[in-house]
Amino acid sequence: MTGDTCRAWNPTSCTGGTDCPPRCPRFVDARGEVLLVEPLADGHLEQLCSMYGSYPAEHRSMGLPPVTSGYVAEWLADLRERGRNLVARDGDRVVGHAAYSPTSSDEPHLIVFVDPGFFERGIGSELVRQAIAYADADGHEALVLDVTATNERAVAVYRTLGFEEIERRGNDVRMRLSLEEPIADAVGLAPADRPANA
Repeated sequence: MTGDTCRAWNPTSCTGGTDCPPRCPRFVDARGEVLLVEPLADGHLEQLCSMYGSYPAEHRSMGLPPVTSGYVAEWLADLRERGRNLVARDGDRVVGHAAYSPTSSDEPHLIVFVDPGFFERGIGSELVRQAIAYADADGHEALVLDVTATNERAVAVYRTLGFEEIERRGNDVRMRLSLEEPIADAVGLAPADRPANA
């Protein structure tokens, strides 16, 4: 897929096709720019490691992403081996990452991180929608995640997309989304067919 293809894409008329992934990989962010979400490939690793290497401490949660480059590389290798990984790209730049793991679980754990320079553009929300679509297509029953209760931005995104709080330990909240919920079907629809919030 080329940048020219993405610039010409009109989501209001896209009805999908037989070769489409579980959710259309292109989306329009809050600034009106077209971004791409795709499975993590070897060519993304250096940029993803760089994004995590400079991730500000105030945006880390529950020890993630790891702090040192060696631990980041190990963490990503484990996520790649045991999970499904997606990256959001703005042109050639990796600006976000979502993963759920282990894929052997009926209810894998979801993580989502966005480059802080790209906050408030809907990238985190889109990564969650993408993960929901892929998890549903992969036959999982639910997605589970842990989030710090004070991360109000993330908690609001997860609630909006149907995640419900199932446990609270101190400042940590565990949330779950059953893939029987209507959002799981809605996020997999072609852009022209899906509701505005999906």
